[in-house]
Amino acid sequence: MSVPELKAAVEANQYNPRPLTEHTADERAGYLAVKRFIDIVLVLIGIILLIPVFVIVSILIKLEDPKGPILFSQTRVGKNGKEFKMYKFRSMVTNAEEKLQELLALNEVSGAMFKMKDDPRITKVGKIIRKTSIDELPQLFNVLKGDMSLVGPRPPLPREVAEYTAYDMQRLLVTPGCTGLWQVSGRNSVGFAEMVELDLEYIKKRSVWFDIQIIFKTVKVLLGSKDAF
Repeated sequence: MSVPELKAAVEANQYNPRPLTEHTADERAGYLAVKRFIDIVLVLIGIILLIPVFVIVSILIKLEDPKGPILFSQTRVGKNGKEFKMYKFRSMVTNAEEKLQELLALNEVSGAMFKMKDDPRITKVGKIIRKTSIDELPQLFNVLKGDMSLVGPRPPLPREVAEYTAYDMQRLLVTPGCTGLWQVSGRNSVGFAEMVELDLEYIKKRSVWFDIQIIFKTVKVLLGSKDAF
């Protein structure tokens, strides 16, 4: 199903084969308001505290590849199939997307995702910032814009959504996040099918307290960083 078809299906409410409960499918205004408030406050604090990291990483990326951009933007699919540009620090060579087709056969995870532990497209600086998930920090600006939340399902690529089943589409019912139940439950050691189940579990259980728990668990996972690639 293409992204335009997904949008049409969302509007017609035809892509949810296992209806979520009213408590979870109909997002409550109170929860969403508090969630948005927490997102903005924590992101603003985070950006201020992380200014030195942004500066240092930007310099290192430019020193390794003076002609390449510091930031990398990529089209992702958000809530109800809405596309947006997601930001990251560039951790790969500038022609990484062109080289992807040559590497698809070496995918190390199942389903509609691509992950490769020793991806040859990753730069020297990229290996460090990906290992520590520093490359994800610019997504804080996506949260400020409202494209993403701090906690939610990982925003997929359009080519990944094109392979989704109707069941998989359910993970697009909510705003995507910088971190989520999948990331704190094994990250790249978890396959696509397991990721979908974890995302649906989050959608059913989501609450302010659950979001806070996931944020704290994320910090713990990042300190270990063993599953980040």
